[in-house]
Amino acid sequence: MIMADVFAIFGTLLAVGIALPGLLLTWRLLLPKVVARAEQRLSHTPWKCFFGGGAFLIIYLIPVIVLLKLPLPVFKGAGVIALLGLTLVASVGAAGLAGLMGQRLNGLGLKSSVGGATVRGAVAMELAAAFPLIGWFIIIPITFIIALGAALFALTGWQPKAAPSPASPGAQNVTKLAAS
Repeated sequence: MIMADVFAIFGTLLAVGIALPGLLLTWRLLLPKVVARAEQRLSHTPWKCFFGGGAFLIIYLIPVIVLLKLPLPVFKGAGVIALLGLTLVASVGAAGLAGLMGQRLNGLGLKSSVGGATVRGAVAMELAAAFPLIGWFIIIPITFIIALGAALFALTGWQPKAAPSPASPGAQNVTKLAAS
């Protein structure tokens, strides 16, 4: 009986590992603008994504835990649906993270399309997450939190502020003041 449990767990993890790149690529294809916004947010402000996702997660989980502790099955079902919704939103941000990682792999000389870069980034994330202890207890939680934050920013449309270009009038005035 114990060997059957081991095979069931291993098979489930293998199936999820095969399906995750497909899920992230699907988000890239179905929601290209949202995933691109999440990718841009992660590229420019990763710490804001991490802290924003962490704060939202703490606030969100309090009522969900209460729902799961209530004795009525309706409330437990609502808690499970809320958790599934949370992972759904985080998976959109994970598609942006996979795309960003794939772009960075392209920068190392591995050229591929946007979809191919997303799949490569997803596989790289999976390999990091599969590493014993470090992947399980550090990489997976950090990735989830940062992906959640990026997705929340992307879904609400909050984008990082563009840095002022040197050709802007304000920059020219500073240059003139420095020269005098």
